[in-house]
Amino acid sequence: MFAQTAKVTGIVSDDNHNPVEGVNVSCLGHSAITDTNGFYTILIPANKKVVLVYTHVALKSVTQTFQLKPNDIVEFNPVIEAKADQIGEVVITSNKKRVTGIINIEPEVIRNIPKLSGGVVDILKTLGSASSTTEGGAYSVRGGNYDENLVYVNEVEIYRPFLVRSGQQEGLSFTNTDLIQNIDFSAGGFQAKYGDKMASVLDITYRKPTKFGASLEASLLGGSMSVEGASKNKKWSALTGIRYRNNSLIVNSQETQSNYKPSFADIQTNVNYNVSKKVQISFLGNVSQNKYQYQPLTRQTNFGTLTDPIALQIFYEGIEKDQYQTYFGAVKTTFTPNDKNAYKFITSLYHTQEAEHYDIDAAYSLGEVDTNIGSDTYGNVTYSRAIGSQLNHARNDLDALIYNAEIKGSHNYKKKFQIDWGLKYAHESIRDRIVEYEVIDSAGFSINPPRIDLPHNDQPYNPYVGPLVPYQNVRATNFVNINRLSGFLQGNTKLMLGEHQLWINAGIRSQSWQVMGDTSNNSSVILWNFSNTIARTQTVVSPRAQISFKPNWQKDMLFRFSTGFYYQPPFYRELRDQYGVVNPDVKAQKSIHYVLSNDYNFKMWNRPFKLVSEVYYKAMTDVNTYTLDNVRIRYRANNDAVAYAYGFDCRLNGAFVPGTESWFSFGYMKTEENQDGRGYVARPTDQRLKFGILFQDYMPNIPNVKLYLNLTYNTGLPGGSPSYADVYQYQTRLRDYRRADVGFSYLFTEKNNERPEGHWLKKFKELALGFEIYNMFNNQNAITNTWVRDAYTKSQYGIPNYMTTRIFNVKLTMRL
Repeated sequence: MFAQTAKVTGIVSDDNHNPVEGVNVSCLGHSAITDTNGFYTILIPANKKVVLVYTHVALKSVTQTFQLKPNDIVEFNPVIEAKADQIGEVVITSNKKRVTGIINIEPEVIRNIPKLSGGVVDILKTLGSASSTTEGGAYSVRGGNYDENLVYVNEVEIYRPFLVRSGQQEGLSFTNTDLIQNIDFSAGGFQAKYGDKMASVLDITYRKPTKFGASLEASLLGGSMSVEGASKNKKWSALTGIRYRNNSLIVNSQETQSNYKPSFADIQTNVNYNVSKKVQISFLGNVSQNKYQYQPLTRQTNFGTLTDPIALQIFYEGIEKDQYQTYFGAVKTTFTPNDKNAYKFITSLYHTQEAEHYDIDAAYSLGEVDTNIGSDTYGNVTYSRAIGSQLNHARNDLDALIYNAEIKGSHNYKKKFQIDWGLKYAHESIRDRIVEYEVIDSAGFSINPPRIDLPHNDQPYNPYVGPLVPYQNVRATNFVNINRLSGFLQGNTKLMLGEHQLWINAGIRSQSWQVMGDTSNNSSVILWNFSNTIARTQTVVSPRAQISFKPNWQKDMLFRFSTGFYYQPPFYRELRDQYGVVNPDVKAQKSIHYVLSNDYNFKMWNRPFKLVSEVYYKAMTDVNTYTLDNVRIRYRANNDAVAYAYGFDCRLNGAFVPGTESWFSFGYMKTEENQDGRGYVARPTDQRLKFGILFQDYMPNIPNVKLYLNLTYNTGLPGGSPSYADVYQYQTRLRDYRRADVGFSYLFTEKNNERPEGHWLKKFKELALGFEIYNMFNNQNAITNTWVRDAYTKSQYGIPNYMTTRIFNVKLTMRL
């Protein structure tokens, strides 16, 4: 019977994407056992329909039917779940992420969807809890800003650039989607084992290769390539990815005509070494260089009303040259003496050198637009009623070195109780020089800043004899060192209440930090240097808890309540105010989360679906208020406000189309702050309504043609305020954000398993040619306002800064 055979090979993993050892693979009396990497190979009879059975003592059985030709080799990688009587155990279980409120996103979905930012953010913005109106890697969650999100890769914390002020400058996000194995996301109420931020956690794990593989992607926006492999004895494995991105296609679609020369590139590697069955060592490294050269030429923005349209015309001179270089390395050692205890030691080093240099002179005019449809000048500016110019100068340079060392432990007791703990030390060394000024000329007369020590300028009626000063002037040199010591302790357990199941997680975090260094400012000098051993030390303690309850109902429902204190000790950006002065006495922002969730699994059309609903409330004190210009955050560094955020999120996901995963999400959120008891006003991230859709489909008659759709609708954000203005007087909102990105892909390897051996496509796991349309409906979305002063009416006009229009892209994808 086995004279003519075929071969089935692959890797068996659990629902957490971890390889499973000891799985018995059997067929007609023959069997194979998976090794420590979950790998197996088994021979089956050819030209006959047979059933492979995958069994494990602690996991559910899996069966799969095969009918292969002689000498065929088929790869099958099953995912097996925990048995029903083990659901919810503290040790590895199928319900673990569901119980803790973690959203798991399949990496394959991210690799397929159209990605304008090139990272994970494109899929996060389709969730009801996360928002991103930028075209870079920044995102906000439930009213928090871009600095309030934790990001981990292989359990190592990742940092955002310091000086970046626009989405186009951000370049490449740290996470390389070609290398990702697992993505977990929590929008609030997360456990004590995660760090000290107030908004969310994005936890990403890179793959551990078991054999050779390679991928290549090339498009009009850039390209990427990755290679992976493992040694014969499976002790060594490595995964390396290279990326290049060019955003000129994006910037050239905006209203500002410019010469733009970007160069964003990075290389990442993840190397793993199994010293023994008990000791594993891994290294994660990254080197990136982002160069941004921008020379604006002209811009015209039409705004106002139908009866009174206004146009802003700007003519530029000058250039902006920015450069960001980052170097990152992390080593993680895992020691597992037995199945009850595990220890990890993680150390990392992050170094960034950032330069932001520009001199840009903008001559602008506010004009009236011809609205006569029959006129030869219809739509053109016929009369300019305000003329002025604005000169912006910057020579900003920053050098930051951040070192982390952390030890963590995990202990299981009788598979019903687990204790996790950790201790971490971090040292941050910042060298920062800020030189910025802005000079505004309106109708030929220099505009003074609104300072009471300057004489009133009412030219041309009376001559001005006071000093000529810039409208804005920031000059500071800061040498800052921050030492942090943090730790956590948490416990997990499962209880049975009759036939109902109850999970409890309780933990506590603490962080103590010390700020010291030398800072100086042109208008005032603050010195607290090492020689005088002057420093500021603060400590916070934050308890957190989660309770999950699964009633023994016919309907598969789970209820979860999370609460806790979420403190955010200040990072360097939060210590520095809008004038560049570092305030070492800035306190940690405090937030109390209350999150109530319902998780409902059901079947519709005989396919699995999930509906997750959450209501939440966040009470915040010692709030460090800020202004938001594009993606640049400028803090006031004085903890002068209290705030709140509340809302509701829901997401329905499942196989709307057989064989695919799609979801529909909705979110409502309101967040306001009260500065110095003056009353509540909207925060810069007050995103009220949110709708998001991620939809995957294929043509029934041509299944090789795939469709991927991202659709997002957000109500308008607050539009900000002019410099030196009172934010309480500027509460207008931007227009609603509407965005639809669609991608079409033709998969040449859709039926590769039916092709004979030796066919040229057999060597490819995937070969696809795609066509993408970004901003398909050509909506004008604004990210912020540019404020222009009318010399005649003394009014400030908020001119929307629109983002990209419709963009077309072609993409080629290959995977071996």
